[in-house]
Amino acid sequence: MSTDRYQSPLSERYASREMQYIFSPDMKFRTWRRLWIALAETEKELGLDITEEQIAELKEFQNDINYDVAKAREKVVRHDVMSHVYAYGVQCPKAKPIIHLGATSCYVGDNTDIIVMTEALRLVKKKLVNVIAQLADFAETYKDLPTLAFTHFQPAQPTTVGKRATLWAQEFLMDLEDLDYVLSTMKLLGSKGTTGTQASFLELFDGDQEKIDRIDPMIAEKMGFAACVPVSGQTYSRKTDTRVLNVLAGIAASAHKMSNDIRLLQHLKEVEEPFEKTQIGSSAMAYKRNPMRSERIASLARYVLCDALNPAVTSSCQWFERTLDDSANKRLSIPEGFLAVDGILDLCLNVTDGLKVYPKVIEKRLMAELPFMATENIMMDAVKAGGDRQELHEKIRTLSMEAGRNVKEEGKENNLLELIAADPSFNMTLEELQKSMEPSRYTGRSKEQVERFVKTVVQPVLEANKELLGVTAEINV
Repeated sequence: MSTDRYQSPLSERYASREMQYIFSPDMKFRTWRRLWIALAETEKELGLDITEEQIAELKEFQNDINYDVAKAREKVVRHDVMSHVYAYGVQCPKAKPIIHLGATSCYVGDNTDIIVMTEALRLVKKKLVNVIAQLADFAETYKDLPTLAFTHFQPAQPTTVGKRATLWAQEFLMDLEDLDYVLSTMKLLGSKGTTGTQASFLELFDGDQEKIDRIDPMIAEKMGFAACVPVSGQTYSRKTDTRVLNVLAGIAASAHKMSNDIRLLQHLKEVEEPFEKTQIGSSAMAYKRNPMRSERIASLARYVLCDALNPAVTSSCQWFERTLDDSANKRLSIPEGFLAVDGILDLCLNVTDGLKVYPKVIEKRLMAELPFMATENIMMDAVKAGGDRQELHEKIRTLSMEAGRNVKEEGKENNLLELIAADPSFNMTLEELQKSMEPSRYTGRSKEQVERFVKTVVQPVLEANKELLGVTAEINV
């Protein structure tokens, strides 16, 4: 590792090797050569004077990139595509005359960008599906464990630990829907020439419109795509990049929300992210167990959310058939958005696979608040025993305020049940009141909602993507 220059944390610390390869020079330039082969094969099949021997020579050196030759040539011509055309020609002297025939630089540059983003989206999808699967397992495991729910981070009607996890899973499922849609719409640029008019092919094919119409579909099929865009300038519409980064931003937002909830729950000591046996939580405070994985999710997610603005601005600023002010921005915003989301999903896989739940702490906090939430049931029972609903409502309100003051001002335990038992209007003993403090009575349909959600929503998605399941993640702590 070089220590005398900047190293991107996305490469060195956060993203997987698999995602790094997708955006590597090897992937890029090998794809360029695949595209040149596809173009030559197509032109040969449509009648141009290209030989099998030339095609075979191109295929022989498809993955053997002579970087040194390309680098030296680029210093001379100051053009990356023509440098690699030259380097390929050095290796393939017989095929040299027909490499890049009729194409412009965007033929390799833009088509490769689409291919790379498509591969990266597939990797993101694989990891996203596994995060959803792990959350579904977690939700099923804890579907009937009552816990205090919060609105405004204030105690509210109880839910279950599993039901809360379905809220996280549901947002990731929405992201998966968006990802699948964008994946289904990914189209190659094809080979359309300098301004998208295919003028060079009119010359090559002597104006044969039928043959020219077949070029893009044949290239798309050879490269594993259903189609090329129907019309373009020199480039594919940069709106495609916007759609792709918006999917990544959606995943980042979902992960950020989940990580925030986990951080708050870890503060409450109810749920805790994985913590290694020899992990140090603080350099100063040896007892600490900081939620560093969840914090890193939030940190990377904010980067992606901001990064998503880049393609939108770039798309809006393209002039006519093309300008080059997109290039430097694309080289940064697209790969780094994917690398960051890859790191986020690896962290999500790690966290959701090892979440630690503390039922006793959860129960203690819930029971401290449950008397307030049970007051409506208590009031109904007292009415059934002959009490006046309006009078009892006012008494419960008054007693609840007194109990609240005892907790907040005096630091005492919640004694609402004792106060109600001491009031003859309710005609209920403390033992009777305590019997009503069964938490499962107050979680509504949480358990049934989890079961239904996992069975009817999650399982069909997992079944449709079962070949993607089984992914684990290794993270650098």
